[in-house]
Amino acid sequence: MANLVVKGGSRPPWVGLAAALWVEIAAGNAYNFPLYSPALKSVMGLNQQQLTMLGVANDIGENVGLLPGMACNKFPPWAVLSVGVLACFLGYGVLWLVVSQTVKPLPYWLLWLALVIATNSNAWFGTAVVVTNMRNFPLSRGTVSGILKGYAGISAAVYTVVYSLVLKGSASNLLLFLTLVIPILCLAMMYFIRPCTPASGEDSSEHVHFLFTQAAVILLAIYLLATAIIETVVSLSDAVSYILAAIVVIFLISPLAIPVKMTIFPSRPKKNLPSDSSDHLVLGEGETTPTDPLLTPSSSVTSLGSFYENDDASDVEILLAMGEGAVKKKRRPKRGEDFKIREALIKADFWLLWVVYFLGVGSGVTILNNLAQIGVAFGLEDTTILLALFSFCNFVGRIGSGAISEHFVRSRTIPRTLLMTCAHIIMAVTFIPFALALDGILYTATALLGISYGILYAVMVPTASELFGLRHFGLIYNFLLLGNPVGALLFSGVLAGYVYDTETARQGSSTCLGPDCFKVTFLALAGFCGLGTVISIILTVRIWPVYQMLYSGGSYNLPQNLGH
Repeated sequence: MANLVVKGGSRPPWVGLAAALWVEIAAGNAYNFPLYSPALKSVMGLNQQQLTMLGVANDIGENVGLLPGMACNKFPPWAVLSVGVLACFLGYGVLWLVVSQTVKPLPYWLLWLALVIATNSNAWFGTAVVVTNMRNFPLSRGTVSGILKGYAGISAAVYTVVYSLVLKGSASNLLLFLTLVIPILCLAMMYFIRPCTPASGEDSSEHVHFLFTQAAVILLAIYLLATAIIETVVSLSDAVSYILAAIVVIFLISPLAIPVKMTIFPSRPKKNLPSDSSDHLVLGEGETTPTDPLLTPSSSVTSLGSFYENDDASDVEILLAMGEGAVKKKRRPKRGEDFKIREALIKADFWLLWVVYFLGVGSGVTILNNLAQIGVAFGLEDTTILLALFSFCNFVGRIGSGAISEHFVRSRTIPRTLLMTCAHIIMAVTFIPFALALDGILYTATALLGISYGILYAVMVPTASELFGLRHFGLIYNFLLLGNPVGALLFSGVLAGYVYDTETARQGSSTCLGPDCFKVTFLALAGFCGLGTVISIILTVRIWPVYQMLYSGGSYNLPQNLGH
């Protein structure tokens, strides 16, 4: 077996992960729409339907990331982040000019487009950091995905605290913050987010680093929830408000303690690494593996360079190399190997995963988008605590599913999609008593649905990378994310909106009250989640052999085909 060495000129990935957590907070800026939408409605003189369509623009911009998915394989992370910085500055800059009344009200279509551009910065930010860190931590994909998506999920609470304590509830100040501070923050972080030496070891120190990061974000989430509750019941002075906000910043920078500790107390680098340690490992000089094609010097090879390293090599060069025996005809990849997007799109596993994600996340985002109206329908006057509860449980689902799936996939080779099955079951069971408006169900249902929503969001990411590889992961990941806006449009915009408006008209009022406002919607969502449970079970059974192959030794094993 060949001895593998780490690529030279790189560094440990922990600095990049710490910087990525800040970018993930920035990538949650779309969650701010409910905070400034009332001011936007007032200044522009919009009706509720027009405001709802702006909400659709918010979801579309946040989740349509095919362009950054393609760009992450063509350009370095800093270039992808730069596009997000520009989109954030331009989009939110236009919104700030309108809300601050610096300019006269703009045409509605221009406002809609500005919101799409502004929230599309999330796709560029998120794609750059997720793809880079999944490649930098190929052996801990579930854990890293849970941490990154956990920070993205808790960003709503971070922005809410900043909005309430620092910006004093001003929509104009919030939009100026998004226009200037978020781009500056990402510009400062982009230097540290880069491909580097993959974390190839599975020693106790790495495990402790992950535990520290997870503990930091859990404490941050609890602190944010407590701060939100305190801020709603107690009037705070400016000094106390700034102190509470400063503590949030301390929690956010705490993961930097890991690279600082590694700098002060460096560990001995390992000279030799196991052959299954990472996608980013390369062969030592003069070494080959039995499964690699033996390249012989020839004119074709010289002109071709490396067929497997360059996906854009011309067909003529490939045919010439094949004719001289330099390379073998490239076969279609198997599950667990690197897929191109067009190869993934013809696989049943891809569409099963997409449908499972679409049904679950579509149901969850319906609750999220209508949570304020649900609270009012159930007789709740202040829905702020309901939004905070959903956000916190969403975070718990994301961070918890990453760690739990990582444990069981290594110890028992259980596919991560089994957690998606559990999430669908929980949602299906929860929607039924929710529809019947049982006593005390509001807070319980909100918590369970938030957890399930977070699980589905976080588990999809490492699952896609394990089934279809990391080389074109950015594009595949963003294609799967389309399930979110499609679900929001169909389940929230069409189904929930129609049922709510129909019941409101029947009651003859402007606000719908009572369980009938969402009863049909909840029952329909229970059916969708039941269907998602069945499809998820089918997917889990299909891919179980893949996970046995990848994790049979208790750690990630590279597929046998190394020719890429």
